Amino acid sequence: QDEIRDLIAYARDRGIRVVPEFDMPGHSTAWFVGHPELASGKGPYEIERRWGVFDPAMDPTNERVYKFLDEFIGEMARIFPDHYFHIGGDEVNGKEWDANPKIQAFMKAQGIKNNEALQAYFSGRVQKLVVKHGKVVIGWDEVLVRGVPKDIVIQSWRGQASLAQAAKQSYRGILSNGYYLDLGWPAARHYAVDPMSGDAANLSAEEKQRILGGESCMWAEYVSPENLDSRIWPRNAVIAERLWSPQEVRDPASMYARLDFVSARLEWLGLTHRTVMRHMLQRLAGSASRAEFAALRTLADAVEPVKEYTRERTAPAEPTSATPMNRLVDAVPLESDAARRFGELVDQFLSSSCRDAASEAQLGVQLTAWRDNDAILQPLAQRSFLVKEVAANSQDLSALGTAALAALDAIAKGQPAPDTWKAQQLATLEQMKKPKAQLLMIPAPAVQKLIEAAAGGGPCSGSKP
Repeated sequence: QDEIRDLIAYARDRGIRVVPEFDMPGHSTAWFVGHPELASGKGPYEIERRWGVFDPAMDPTNERVYKFLDEFIGEMARIFPDHYFHIGGDEVNGKEWDANPKIQAFMKAQGIKNNEALQAYFSGRVQKLVVKHGKVVIGWDEVLVRGVPKDIVIQSWRGQASLAQAAKQSYRGILSNGYYLDLGWPAARHYAVDPMSGDAANLSAEEKQRILGGESCMWAEYVSPENLDSRIWPRNAVIAERLWSPQEVRDPASMYARLDFVSARLEWLGLTHRTVMRHMLQRLAGSASRAEFAALRTLADAVEPVKEYTRERTAPAEPTSATPMNRLVDAVPLESDAARRFGELVDQFLSSSCRDAASEAQLGVQLTAWRDNDAILQPLAQRSFLVKEVAANSQDLSALGTAALAALDAIAKGQPAPDTWKAQQLATLEQMKKPKAQLLMIPAPAVQKLIEAAAGGGPCSGSKP
C-alpha cells in the first residue's frame, strides 16, 4: 500500500489523477485464488496465465461477498483519493451462475429473470457500498441495465451509440471505443473519433452535458516494461488533443506535422518510445555487422504489427503472460513514421502529375535501398532464428522496391506499362499485404498507387516533358 501511495503522489505532482479499477463480478479469477468463498463455482482456482473471457464470477447471492467488498472498498477508498471508483462489470458470461443451483433458486425466489438482471442486482448493491465510502461508481457498458442507480458513470467500449443511449437514460458517460491504443490503429484514426459524434451528435443540450469525455486504454496482452512507451506514445498525445480541443480541430496533416515535435519533446522528457526499437533490434541482431544491422532497421521501418485482435488469432502458439516479447513484432512501433512519410511522398509526387523532380529523386533513393536490402539481411537471417522468422518479410520489401522502381521508370519514360505487368504486380501486392510473422508491409498501398499510375489513366497519364 505504501507503493500505491507513492505512485498516487508521483502522479498528483504531475497533474494526473489515479482512478482504481477492480473488476467484479467477472474478470475476477485472481480474487478467488485467495478467497474461493467469493466465487460462484466450486473451484479450485489458479492465477490465469492466458488471455480472454473466463467463467469465474463472484456469487451475487452470497452475503459474504458484500461483507468482504464493504471492507475492501473502504480500505481502497482510504488509499485512492480520487472521487471515482471503477468496478468493471464487463464480460460476465454467466456460466458459473447457470450451473449453481443455489444461485438459480435465489433468482427464482427473488423474481430475477435472467443473468443480466442478476448482474443489475449485484451492481446496485456494490454501488451502495461505494457511495457509503464517499465515491462515485464507474462501470463498463454491461452495468447499464434496468434498475441500476442513475449516479453510476458508464464507460463505453461499445461506441457512441451505447454512450448516447446512456445519456438519454440520464446516465453520465465516458467513451473508450476508438481509443484502444493496443489495437494498433494509426494516430489519424484515433484522431477522427469524437465522443460527441455519431448518435451522440443528436442528443439534446442537456443530454450532451452527461458525456464527460473519453479515456484511452492500453490493454497489456502484448506489452512488456521494455516496449510499453512505444505502445502508448506518441499516439496517446493525439487522443489527448482530440479530447481537449474544439471539434473543428481535426485536420490529420496538421496533427502529424505537430506530432513529430511532440514526440521529440516526449523523448527529451525521458520516454523511450523512439529509442527502444534500436535496443531491441540490437538484441535480435546479435553478432550482426553494421551493414546487417542497418538492413534490419530498414526492414523494421517498413512494417507494423497486425491490427485489432489479429495477433492472438495468428499466434504460432497460444500466447500467455509468460510469452517472451522479443520478436520483431514486439520491437517495431505500432505506427511507422518512416512508412507514413513514404506514403506522403508518393502522394506529393502523384499530385504534381509526376512532375516533381525532388520527390521523384527521394522515392528513387528509398526504393533502391529497399530493393537491395534483402541481399544484405539474408546472411543474418541464416544465423539468427529471430531474424529468420522475418526472412519472407525482407523478400517482400525487396520485391516491393523492384516493382516500384519499374513503375517510376515507366512514368519517367511517359510510356504506360502493359496491362499484363500491372495485373501481375497487383496480384503480387495482394500477397504482400497479408501478414507474415504477424507483421504488415505498410508501404504496399502507396506502391500500388505508383503501379496504377505507371499503367496510365491516372494523374500521370500524360506524357512527361
